[in-house]
Formats: sequence, structure tokens, C-alpha cells
Amino acid sequence: MQTWRVHRNGEPSEVMRLEETGRPVPGEGQVLIEVLAANINFPDALLCRGQYQVRPPLPFTPGVEICGRTADGRRVLAAPSLPHGGFAEYAVADEAALLPAPDTLDDAEAAALHIGYQTGWFGLHRRARLRAGETLLVHAAAGGVGSAAVQLGKAAGATVIGVVAGPEKAKAAARLGCDLVIDRHTQDIVAVVKEATGGRGADVVYDPVGGDAYAKSVKCVAFEGRVIVVGFASGAVPAPALNHALVKNYSILGLHWGLYRTKDPAAVRACHDALTRLAAEGAIAPLVSERVGLAGAADAVQRVADGASTGRITVLPRGAAR
Repeated sequence: MQTWRVHRNGEPSEVMRLEETGRPVPGEGQVLIEVLAANINFPDALLCRGQYQVRPPLPFTPGVEICGRTADGRRVLAAPSLPHGGFAEYAVADEAALLPAPDTLDDAEAAALHIGYQTGWFGLHRRARLRAGETLLVHAAAGGVGSAAVQLGKAAGATVIGVVAGPEKAKAAARLGCDLVIDRHTQDIVAVVKEATGGRGADVVYDPVGGDAYAKSVKCVAFEGRVIVVGFASGAVPAPALNHALVKNYSILGLHWGLYRTKDPAAVRACHDALTRLAAEGAIAPLVSERVGLAGAADAVQRVADGASTGRITVLPRGAAR
């Protein structure tokens, strides 16, 4: 089979190599899956760089979420078991963690209704307890993780303010349903949020960026607001000033979705059921901006790493790019 493999750590476009190998052999409790679609996530770039919290042995195949088909014909969503990731014609995954792919979504869309949407759902509902009528501020609102949070926030009845970088991403965020879009290149995030909320600020902040995004968020978070720390796509890990959290009465909430898979797998399945219902109702629809063939995976991972993508780019190992 064809598969992308990383033999040394570095930038994805430099270290990912398309090779011919044998199919991976499932271990105990695992299953071989034919990959129908593999979504590109920022952690794939971190894996290539050797900066992710999980460091698989070299060489490995990146690709942390797929829609695929099992040998018995089931169409499933899976998080492949590294080192046999999803940027390949076949991957392996734990049988117990497989989720049924929603019938209402095509392969690329279904693959996107997994990590990003699960992260958004757990962040907004389990960690921040978002309520209808509250104001939600989403950073990187046109990206893969942010776009999911925007849609889930709207589905929950929140007023959603999206922060993006540049006019094209602003258009995408508006199409997703943001009530207000802020271009951080040309607008003052803090001033716009305070003006839009009558000085109150955002009740919930969804931050997959870190760095300056976090610093601005805590300046415009509301009384008893909640800041959800999802990741650090900017590359800068903020150091929270706890005295500031104390005097403003806001909460800083960490979210590592992967822990739920081991600590509370039943909650993951319940979340998937909720997401499947929302997709069937049309309340959420994964933003797949581009579909590429297997040969284009390394270039696409690099674009995601560079912040040059909108929504999700999906790799179709056996399908034509479009």
C-alpha cells in the first residue's frame, strides 16, 4: 500500500515521504481499516515536528482522524493507533473506540465530525457549561477547530463572535454563522468585544491559539466568564496571571479531549450521538474547504501548519481531489 511516513522530525513538507509498504498488522483489540478520508489537523504538524504530547517511534505515519471501512463493511470514524496513522491506504485503530459514521455526511465530512467537534462539544458543554443567550468568543473561527466551535455555539443558542486573520477567513466565518466577525489584523479585539457586549465582555472564550489571543481574551472576558484553553496553535504558551483571574472572577478551563477516550469513553459515545443528531438536523455541517489526493498530503499538512488553510483539508487516499 501507499503511505506517508516520517523518518526524522521537522517541517511536514520536508520530512513526510510517500512510500510503498505492507499493510499494517492489527494488534490485540485492534482492527484494520481501509481509509476513505483522513482529515488534516494541527496535531499532525506537531507530530512531524516532534512537538506533540504523543511521540510515536520513527518512522511513523501521521493522520489522527479518519473515516474508513472495516473488513466486515462497517463505515466508521476512528483515531488511528500510531505509528500507523491515517495518511495511508490502510490504518489500524482500537475496535472499542470505533464510532459509526453518520449516514447524512460524505466521507470527508464524516471524518471531520470527530476530534474537532468532540473537542468543541466537551469544551462548550462539559467544561464551560455554555448557556443559551450567552456570548461566545471563538479564536481562529474559520479554522478546523474554531469552525466547529462556532457551529456548536450557534446550535446552543449563543451569540457568537469569531476572530480571524484576514478578509477571506472573515467571509468564511460569517458564512458559518458568526453574529460578529473580528479581523485581528485590522481591528482591536478587546475594544470590539466590549462594544458589542455593552461593556460586559464575552461569557465564554474558546481559545485554540494561545499567545496574544489568550492575553486579549482575559481583557474582555465577562464577570464569571470562562476561558477554555484548547491548544497553542500560535506556538506561544501563555502564563496566566492568577491574580487577574481572582480580581475579575473568571475561570480558566483546560481541555484535553483525548483524556475522555480513556477516562470516560461512554461520554465520548454520548457526544457522538449528540453530534450525529445535530448533523442530521442540519444544525452543524463540517467545513471541508478542500479535498486532496494522497499525493498532496504533505503539502496540505504544511499549509495547515502555516495557518494558511480554512476549515478542514481532507485527504482522500482512493478518491479524486476536488
